[in-house]
Amino acid sequence: MIQIIAGEKGKGKTKILLDKVNSDVASMKGSIVYLDKSNKHMYELSNKVRLINVRDYLVEEPKEFLGFICGLISQDHDLEKIYIDSFLKIACTDINDIPVVMEKLELISSKFQIDIVISMSMNGVDLPEIAKQYVVVSL
Repeated sequence: MIQIIAGEKGKGKTKILLDKVNSDVASMKGSIVYLDKSNKHMYELSNKVRLINVRDYLVEEPKEFLGFICGLISQDHDLEKIYIDSFLKIACTDINDIPVVMEKLELISSKFQIDIVISMSMNGVDLPEIAKQYVVVSL
């Protein structure tokens, strides 16, 4: 399952994402990964959540990002949820790439039964059709 928290920059998407990941820790049996563009939120996350600064791994295009996600999944068979903050920057994705990336993420999510929660700096109404169905919060 994919969920998107959409809204313009500065609307509070990261706060919602952090609250969601920290509340999910109590009910999860497996592991949780939080992907970000820096280590800024390290102390706001539960110590049971693995924070990964994607920029440390030289991801520079959408295909590399999808490979990175698959690599995470292949190394952690207990992985239940992946949270992705600043999706467009981390995935090196623009509006034209969103449909392809979302389609691949949906395949990955369903094949490995991993929930993916994304914050995206874009209004929900401006998203491509394939992504609109995943919007759970629009700020």
